[in-house]
Amino acid sequence: QVQLAESGGGSVQSGGSLTLSCTASGYTNSRYCMAWFRQAPGSEREGVAGIDKDGKITYANSVKGRFTISRDKNTLNLQMNTLKSEDTATYHCAAARESIYDWCSGLTAYGMDYWGKGTLVTISS
Repeated sequence: QVQLAESGGGSVQSGGSLTLSCTASGYTNSRYCMAWFRQAPGSEREGVAGIDKDGKITYANSVKGRFTISRDKNTLNLQMNTLKSEDTATYHCAAARESIYDWCSGLTAYGMDYWGKGTLVTISS
């Protein structure tokens, strides 16, 4: 069993920066891929960024050039810069067991096996 815990959420002004972290515990595996997803009230969940077991990174078009995902052992980070009001959402980290399917590269929520509780990010204008 793997447990994921996010931290770093909060409120920030438009144009500002914020860093989210996710720590994995339990029976972790370095070959798991990991990703960030977000969901605003009344909106569908969307993938933000993912990193596979080999370090290949994928970003949603809406965050390219502004967000940076990184991974070091059992810690996943998301550096968010030039934040916009539309970035307001609850951010969840997730992980998928090794598979022939590249769930994290595809930012595919249904392929994730483990989820954190989420951390709220609020951007004010």
